[in-house]
Amino acid sequence: MNTIRTATRTTLPRAKILQPRHGLMYMSSIRQHKVAVIAGDGVGIEVTASTLDVLRTIQKKVGGFELKFDELDYGSARYKAKGSYAPEGWVEDLRKNDVIFFGAVGDPEVPDHISLWDLILPMRQNFQQYVNVRPSKILPGIPARITNINSHKDLDWLIIRENTEGEYSGQGGRTHKNTPWEIATETSIFTRKGVERCLRFAFEQAQKRPKKFLTVVSKSNAQRYGLVLWDEVAEIVSKDYPDVKWDKMLVDAMTVRMVTKPTSLDTIVTTNLHGDILSDLAAGLSGSIGIAHSLSLDPTRKSPSLFEPVHGAAFDIMGKNLANPIAAIMSSAEMLRWLGEEKAAQIIEKACEKSIEKGQTTGDLGGKLKTTEVTEAVIKLLEDQ
Repeated sequence: MNTIRTATRTTLPRAKILQPRHGLMYMSSIRQHKVAVIAGDGVGIEVTASTLDVLRTIQKKVGGFELKFDELDYGSARYKAKGSYAPEGWVEDLRKNDVIFFGAVGDPEVPDHISLWDLILPMRQNFQQYVNVRPSKILPGIPARITNINSHKDLDWLIIRENTEGEYSGQGGRTHKNTPWEIATETSIFTRKGVERCLRFAFEQAQKRPKKFLTVVSKSNAQRYGLVLWDEVAEIVSKDYPDVKWDKMLVDAMTVRMVTKPTSLDTIVTTNLHGDILSDLAAGLSGSIGIAHSLSLDPTRKSPSLFEPVHGAAFDIMGKNLANPIAAIMSSAEMLRWLGEEKAAQIIEKACEKSIEKGQTTGDLGGKLKTTEVTEAVIKLLEDQ
């Protein structure tokens, strides 16, 4: 899908002298990439296993690079056994890697706010993965979910979500607990720097897509401080990208536009909470949450970026071999692209798309295959390319 079109320009050099992000020089004919693997919980464990099979196959097929996997036990099982999602010093340990591949987090026996704030959200904030990128596209072989789409080409969006502040900043508290006058506050934080860097990334991505069109989504009529700042910064940043056409939408109106006028949209940028919601709507419109892949990026490359499917732990189908592995596998293709392995990324993407076009899918897309069978089909297709 060529989601991040500028990524390969600043990745590790392809020459024999390699210079990793941490500055150690060494001689090698093989490009080496350190990948932290956190399968996590639920079906995340199953789709991560599928993805690692695909990645091991593609590095043998393409050659020239090696993925050094560090498979970690971070997750709810560890939390229930040891009282923490990860060992002491885990953030600095992860920082030693080039990228992170993540499966899912969540467990019916652990409150969701604990699982999120003990694992995935600290990674986004500590590593300043300040943009979350969600491609949404109807692939051949997937029936349109909305009637006013004539072709799979009518829905091809790139949704960019601010990923470290806004409504998910973690600011707030509770007082007078368990009394009728209990108070709970959830404070959204919008910094000019945080808003600007996200918007600049969005304009840059829109600039590189054929339509060169960006829609900025907020709720500045009701949220008159942080989201008015968001709109004001968008106006300022837009001046630096005169070749990009853009418009503004309130988030509630945006949900209607996504359903009734999908061809009027291309690149979309919005806040943390709104992006979380709109990108799931986009996944549903484009076929299934089971093919929705994502990138949580530190565009400065000072810290590792994270790649994950967005379907969650789905404990209701855990262990049944029913989960769709395509979202995880497509996330790994974007990971390879971020690392500079464009050829390998394209082969994986084409194999995933071909498997869907041929009807080699799991139940969420109307197919009858199991998780492992879809994985085998994708591997066979990429081997045949």
